[in-house]
Amino acid sequence: MKKVLGTYSAPRQHWVGDGFPVRSLFSYNTFGQQLSPFLLLDYAGPTEFKPTTTPRGVGQHPHRGFETVTIVYKGEVEHRDSSGGGGVIGPGDVQWMTAGGGIIHEEFHSHEYTKTGGDFEMVQLWVNLPAKDKMTPAHYQAIQNAQIPSVELKDGAGTLRVIAGEFEGFVGPAETYSPVDVWDVRLNAGKRADFTVNEGHTLAVIVLRGTVQVNDTQIARDAQMVVLDQVGTEFMIEANSDASFLILSGQPLNEPIEGYGPFVMNTAAQIHEAMEDFNSGNFGKIAH
Repeated sequence: MKKVLGTYSAPRQHWVGDGFPVRSLFSYNTFGQQLSPFLLLDYAGPTEFKPTTTPRGVGQHPHRGFETVTIVYKGEVEHRDSSGGGGVIGPGDVQWMTAGGGIIHEEFHSHEYTKTGGDFEMVQLWVNLPAKDKMTPAHYQAIQNAQIPSVELKDGAGTLRVIAGEFEGFVGPAETYSPVDVWDVRLNAGKRADFTVNEGHTLAVIVLRGTVQVNDTQIARDAQMVVLDQVGTEFMIEANSDASFLILSGQPLNEPIEGYGPFVMNTAAQIHEAMEDFNSGNFGKIAH
């Protein structure tokens, strides 16, 4: 069994724009190397928005050097970016945006969801790019729920959706620049499941809802993260109540991390260059 290194709680909720009340489970400043290639995870909601006429969200802003992964559980998010990517994603859908050498994007509640209101819940994950790929041209993957393999776990324990990577022969649709597994899991109360990841890969369990026990020792609840050692391949999760969680595992990049807000590069000079390029208009524009 992989050794549990610790359980961590999200700090107090804060707002991103006026549409995303998030709790940050980790960032590149706290776990950037320990959880490489994962840089950040924000858990938005669960919350309820009232109907309105003006979409809530966050306006145009830049990124460079990594990828943003948005997983919607409730509500709808509409995205547009300077690479020409965009669209509406709803429950079960995922958008995988490669900022690469530079992108400007915006994210708002969809017009339909804005009119109706209702429950809202989503996750945004940042995945680092290897140094050799940091300046790759920006692009966007729209992944619909129907494209994501859903695997029934043994003994009726629950289900696992393979967003990226591989699980028991099922391959996720997301195209990645380094080996990562992003698994979206539902585990039924009183059930347990055994998992295997690659030796030497980082591993974190992000509990969104419910209460779980990892390796018979560590208990984690809503908006908590369990970090496990890179040594070993096997671990076990038992649900004390119906639980929803993400399993993130990846091959560490073992490269320097230099971050400044929406830019994550390898050196301070590259950060300075990113700021200059953005201020010079080299990240493009969102077509209206």
